[in-house]
Amino acid sequence: MLSKRAYNFNAGPAALPLEVLERAQAEFVDFRETGMSIMEMSHRGAVYESVHNEAQERLLSLLGNPTGYKVLFIQGGATTQFAMLPLNFLSEGKVGSYVMTGSWADKAFKEAKIAGGAHVAATSEDKKFLAIPELGSIKPADNAAYLHITSNETIEGTQYQEFPDTGSLPLIADMSSDILSRSFDVSKFGLIYAGAQKNLGPSGVTVVLAKEELIAESPSNIPTILRYSTHYKNNSLYNTPPSYSIYMVNQVLKWIEEQGGLAGIEVKNRDKAGLLYNTIDGSGGFYRGVAEQGSRSIMNVTFRMQSEELEKKFIKASEQEGFVGLKGHRSVGGLRASIYNAVPYESIKALTDFMNHFQKTQG
Repeated sequence: MLSKRAYNFNAGPAALPLEVLERAQAEFVDFRETGMSIMEMSHRGAVYESVHNEAQERLLSLLGNPTGYKVLFIQGGATTQFAMLPLNFLSEGKVGSYVMTGSWADKAFKEAKIAGGAHVAATSEDKKFLAIPELGSIKPADNAAYLHITSNETIEGTQYQEFPDTGSLPLIADMSSDILSRSFDVSKFGLIYAGAQKNLGPSGVTVVLAKEELIAESPSNIPTILRYSTHYKNNSLYNTPPSYSIYMVNQVLKWIEEQGGLAGIEVKNRDKAGLLYNTIDGSGGFYRGVAEQGSRSIMNVTFRMQSEELEKKFIKASEQEGFVGLKGHRSVGGLRASIYNAVPYESIKALTDFMNHFQKTQG
């Protein structure tokens, strides 16, 4: 019998849909009557490969089957992508242009600096990274190989409401924390990457979606495993992939289809975020949203209270009621609720009820 599920607001690894966990549990020991778990199978076998290909096809289908794009499964998290991007794309005399929106954009920028050269195309540092820069302020370098954005900053709680149009310059996005949370036009992007552990599945695999022309050939002077072309030419089976994580991604993608695809999931996500932000904004200043109104994330809701002492009290009381992960990132403090796709509306309702009760008793 299932014990009571926690109200999981962890920033990552994060909540997975209960239906997905239960299906995986049912198939865990014996996958498709093979007498083996999918974790025990050869990644070269037909059974695993069918799941691998199905996950790629399912992701493309959810994104409207964009022409000329390939899905890769790579290990090492988004952090490895921070280095792979400049290594693959910065030829002699080229730089990567980066929009600086917070902690994760900064990490990507620093790796590009090491790997070849990085340029700041726009920044919201003057606003303490609590807003996304105006799209009109973004100016890539004349010698830019690409423009890089972080679509959602988990620590500051900001998110692009629309994306820049870069014309023929490849637009590259770290979408680790908001991929598949809403509908968007894939054709604007040259490459998108996302660590799976927030909206796609468990940790262990990073999904890369790229225009084939960008990844078909990579420089021969970088290690083989760090070339996009290696993964492209070998269908992400050059070495042993994180097969169970990919199986779980396929299950999560199936679940997203069942929610009505991206259009259906976006309605649910906006309802969830709306309920939480309305509670914060309607508290008369007891709770205070951190990100600027026009840049608020529908995935990571950051907020503060009148004192750190009160915030500590809030966290302690929330943990006693079964809420997990509401402490803000250690670098900024405060409070944060990560409300990714798999966090049900009921969990947000329970949280807002708790917040209202806490305000009555402490306010």
